[in-house]
Amino acid sequence: MCAIRSDMEGTEKPFVAFAPLQGYTDCVYRRAHSEVAGGVGEYYTPFVRMEGGEPRRKDLRDIDLGRNGGVPTVPQVIARDRDEFARLCDAVQAAGWRRVDLNMGCPFPMQVKAGRGSGLLASAERVAAIGEEMKQRSEVRFSVKMRLGQEDAEECMRLLPILNELPLEHVTMHPRLGKQQYKGVPDKDAFGRFVEGCRQRVVYNGDLLSVEDVAEVMQRWPMLKGVMMGRGLLARPWMLSGKEPQTVVQEMHTRVYEHVCSVLQGDSQILARLHAFWEYQTALLDKKQYKAIMKSGSLRNYRAAIAALKWC
Repeated sequence: MCAIRSDMEGTEKPFVAFAPLQGYTDCVYRRAHSEVAGGVGEYYTPFVRMEGGEPRRKDLRDIDLGRNGGVPTVPQVIARDRDEFARLCDAVQAAGWRRVDLNMGCPFPMQVKAGRGSGLLASAERVAAIGEEMKQRSEVRFSVKMRLGQEDAEECMRLLPILNELPLEHVTMHPRLGKQQYKGVPDKDAFGRFVEGCRQRVVYNGDLLSVEDVAEVMQRWPMLKGVMMGRGLLARPWMLSGKEPQTVVQEMHTRVYEHVCSVLQGDSQILARLHAFWEYQTALLDKKQYKAIMKSGSLRNYRAAIAALKWC
C-alpha cells in the first residue's frame, strides 16, 4: 500500500492543523505523529475543561510543557462564560503557554446543555464577554474553533461583528450545526458566506479524508489560511508524510506502546489506550487483523496479534 500522494505537487503546501479528539490525540500520540510523520503545522490538544470548579488536572497534565516540547502544540479550552474562560486561561498561562484556542464547536449534548462548545454560539452576549477577556490578555495569541451554529447557520453570521473585532490568529470553521453532530454533509455554501463576511483568517475543518479533499477546499477558497484534519489523519497518519503507511504506523505504535507500558499499570488500562491507537486503522488492516487486535483481552494476546502483522 502506497502513501497517499498530493495532487498539489509543485505548489505551496497549505497549512494543516491536527484536530483534537478526546482519548486519541494525547501528548504521546501528538509527539509520535510529529516526529514520525510530520507535515502538520499545529497540533490542538483535547480541550481543557472545568471539573469540580477547577481546571481538570488530567487536562493540565496533557498540556505540560515538558511533555510537549518540540511539538507545535496549541492548548484548547472549552468554557460557557467569561469567568470560566478567564480561569482556564489563567491555568494554561500558568503552565507556560501564550497560545489558547477556544472551542465553540463541540456538539456533545453534555457540553451543549451547559452552554459550552456549540451551545455557546447562540449567545452573542457571552461570546462578546469572552472576547473582552481576550482583549485584556494581549500577551496571549488566541484562536477560535466553531460551527455554523447549534440550531441554524445564522448564528455564526450574527457573531461575525464580534469575531471580526477580536485579536485572533484565525477562526476554524466546521460547517455543520451542533445539533447534527457528525451526521449529514458539511454545508459548504454556508461556509462560503461565512468566509465572505469574516475579516479574520479562516481554517476549514470537516470531512477531509485525503490530500485530494484538502486540494479541493483550497482551490475553491484560496484565501483560506489552511485546513484542520481530525479523523482523516487518525485513519491515515502517513497522509502528509510521503512515507509508506506501514513504516509510519509501526514507528508510531512502537513509541506509543513503550510509553503506555511505562506509565500505566494492568492489562485493562494499557489495552484501552493501545486499542484506541488502532481504532481508526481499518484502511490499513484487514478484518481478521483488526479483530485480533481489538478483541485482545490480555497483553499477551495483544502482542501476538501485533507480531502477526509481520511489518509491526
